[in-house]
Amino acid sequence: MTQPLDAGRASAHVVGMSQESDNTPAKPPKVPKPAPDKPERLPLEETILRLCADRGADKSICPTDAAKAFADARGEDDLAWRRWLTQVRSTAVGMARQGRLIIYRKGKPADPDDFRGVYRLGLPRSE
Repeated sequence: MTQPLDAGRASAHVVGMSQESDNTPAKPPKVPKPAPDKPERLPLEETILRLCADRGADKSICPTDAAKAFADARGEDDLAWRRWLTQVRSTAVGMARQGRLIIYRKGKPADPDDFRGVYRLGLPRSE
């Protein structure tokens, strides 16, 4: 036999109140703090920009280099970079739209919204 639902508890859950008391607000979930001994992780955008800057203004990098550096900075295994390739591409497209990065295809700047195949990444060239 099923028991009827306690209306007080059901409404407390809906409005964010704890189930122990009808008048006490629910506590927010605890967010774990990063361990102080672990190095701070660089966001993918910063990794791409750092690699491009290290390479030089008139040079470009391969997206796999960015994926490998990002995976390595996160402490992932040797083949983990492959799962970041799609994210490198979408991040690069967003940065190219903002003018912070150039996507090259066959050595020429490519439209970030319409390119296929092999590509490279570089910093905007100042002329």
